[in-house]
Amino acid sequence: MFEETEPEGAPERPLWTEVPARHTRLPDPVRTAAVRAGLVVAVTVLLAVVAFLLTMAKALFAFPAVIAAVAGIVAATWAVLDVWVTRQVWNQRHGVVSEPSSTARRLRRERRQARRQERAAEREFRRIRRRGGQPAM
Repeated sequence: MFEETEPEGAPERPLWTEVPARHTRLPDPVRTAAVRAGLVVAVTVLLAVVAFLLTMAKALFAFPAVIAAVAGIVAATWAVLDVWVTRQVWNQRHGVVSEPSSTARRLRRERRQARRQERAAEREFRRIRRRGGQPAM
């Protein structure tokens, strides 16, 4: 009744098209720290909600729940800082991928080429001097 039929000889359409990712994956240590921080934050939010509800109900366990929520907030802050520090350490140890159009990279490349040319000219000059000839200038 609702079947769509394709005409005979029509090429098959793929079910989906692959779209490349916009960002690269996080490095494994950073991703692990981020997952850990997400779990700690989720548990902390749960503890805070329970503490709030127990406080509103004037239950006996309201005070321990509030203490647990405060401890969870400290742990969640620590976990989020751990993600930040792990990311900084990873970038420092493994280098940050810079843009190909970076001005600093271009200037370093030009300085390297100039140094190579100077060293090549110096080697040529020494080679000619060893042979006892005059350098061509």
